Amino acid sequence: MPFTRVEVALLSLVENRLCVLLGKRQEAPYKGRWAIPGGVVRIDLDADLEAAARRVARERLNVSLPYLRQIGAVGGAARDPRAPWALSVVYRALVDAQALAATPGKRLETLGWWPADAVQEAKPAFDHGALVAQAVDALRAEVDRLELPFGFLPPTFTLGELQALCEALLGRRLDKSSFRRRLAERDLLEPVPGEMRTGAFRPAQLYRARSLTN
Repeated sequence: MPFTRVEVALLSLVENRLCVLLGKRQEAPYKGRWAIPGGVVRIDLDADLEAAARRVARERLNVSLPYLRQIGAVGGAARDPRAPWALSVVYRALVDAQALAATPGKRLETLGWWPADAVQEAKPAFDHGALVAQAVDALRAEVDRLELPFGFLPPTFTLGELQALCEALLGRRLDKSSFRRRLAERDLLEPVPGEMRTGAFRPAQLYRARSLTN
């Protein structure tokens, strides 16, 4: 039977840059190297794979995650020196880094946010650099399709604020006219009656996601 694990890639915007939370390992293999939080599936504790991922987040990070999405599974004979064949089911979550309040748990010395596009500089353990890349690609593909992370957004926002957030997640600029046209075609947002954002420039209409009000 394969050595079966769940790995959890937590993504967030830190200083307006997409980052991933890594933990420094306390034990072999790869002692002292950075890795995404993970742990072995426990059939005595975990009702299903998502329950395993949530338990691992509690044990490794001392947090409860309200939102998780499975991005796939990877397996092979050379993935983990502790077993002849290792399988990992990989989850991701987009979280507010400031509100997360994660602390190092079991088998982790410290935690750190690493820029997702430069995670290889951390020399991650196992094949976790590739797993982070998968999580980032999946998130960016969703944002590119305007499957917006409404759970990550504030309750109300201007179109300019929404575009800026999407650009930070994607790591590239978006054409303003095209972005707003696609939003209108998808009918994803509705204006908040009588609510405007005021500041140095002309007032801007506030919007909210239709999915949060239906």
